[in-house]
Amino acid sequence: MTKGGVPMIVLDVAEGLWTVTIDRPEKANSLTGAMLSDLAVCIERAGKEGARALILTGRGKVFSAGADLDEARAGLATSPVWERLSGALAALPCLTVAALNGTLAGGAFGMALACDLRIAVPEAKFFYPVMKLGFLPQPSDPSRLARLVGPARAKMILMAGTKATAEEALAWGLIDRMVAAEDLADTAATLAADALGAARDHVAAIKAMIA
Repeated sequence: MTKGGVPMIVLDVAEGLWTVTIDRPEKANSLTGAMLSDLAVCIERAGKEGARALILTGRGKVFSAGADLDEARAGLATSPVWERLSGALAALPCLTVAALNGTLAGGAFGMALACDLRIAVPEAKFFYPVMKLGFLPQPSDPSRLARLVGPARAKMILMAGTKATAEEALAWGLIDRMVAAEDLADTAATLAADALGAARDHVAAIKAMIA
């Protein structure tokens, strides 16, 4: 999907590193159905075309507010494409890093939870208001969240509507490192460097041993 001819999902590929950027900052990087499909296609391509590392990030001060409100009301909130996207990310045989340039909310949680590593700026907030909105979370999200933060904290986010700060997210294990905004891209690239220097099969083998 484009805005004035410019893609809202931007893909950059360089020597085995795939960087996928959500680029709709004027709408808090909220996702339309077309953007969600574009994201899924990018991730599926990365698996087929030999990515050794993938960085998922956003433009502006919000990583993603989740589903576009108008499209959410029209059914996007329960679209199977969310699960297709997170499943494709989880299945990638390469290192995946969610570089969270700001707040992570709603359905966008799934793609970050499916990544191997999550880093975030100090200003980020983390919330998934499915209880208040009357939707179920995407099928794989609760178990992935509980594996990271434990069942009680998963319930705090999904059932009690807790909006976690970056400090809380770091202490809980929801994110792995807190990074200043100006250092976010470089930190993500540094985390990907060893995987980029290795053979794809070696990267995949180590990931499979951990999973």
